Amino acid sequence: MKQVKLLQSKILSFSELKAQTEKWRNGHETIVFTNGCFDLLHLGHIDYLAKARDLGNRLVIGLNTDRSVQNLKGSSRPVKDELSRAHILAAMGFVDAVVLFNEQTPIDLISLVNPDILVKGGDYAIEAIVGHELVQKNGGKVCTIPFVEGYSSTRLIDKINQG
Repeated sequence: MKQVKLLQSKILSFSELKAQTEKWRNGHETIVFTNGCFDLLHLGHIDYLAKARDLGNRLVIGLNTDRSVQNLKGSSRPVKDELSRAHILAAMGFVDAVVLFNEQTPIDLISLVNPDILVKGGDYAIEAIVGHELVQKNGGKVCTIPFVEGYSSTRLIDKINQG
């Protein structure tokens, strides 16, 4: 598959992300960070990510690799491979960077980005969000965004499996 330059320019390694976030920070831009599997993208994801981006100037997404999704969700997941998921996220105009991470949690990535705002879905308590202490210690904010009722990847997969 030929890489599209705009999409590829948003899918970054850890070192590329570090350099990019430094540029944004030097430009006094507010960096928002979130993470997830984003396996089967649906309205709930779009709403969540758009609202996350509205909290700042730049949205960075930590994307679980295929291996880490399997560890979190089981051997039948992800439905879509990490390259596909990364490109779909990068295609969104309100997403500024996507970086794959293989660890069980994104704490190393959060440390690298040092976001101004850390965001997760409304099913998380602030105290349960990985990296909340680090972000708050560095003067950042931690927020949750409510889900759009009736939308989830698991629900979508169940519906597909039911035929």
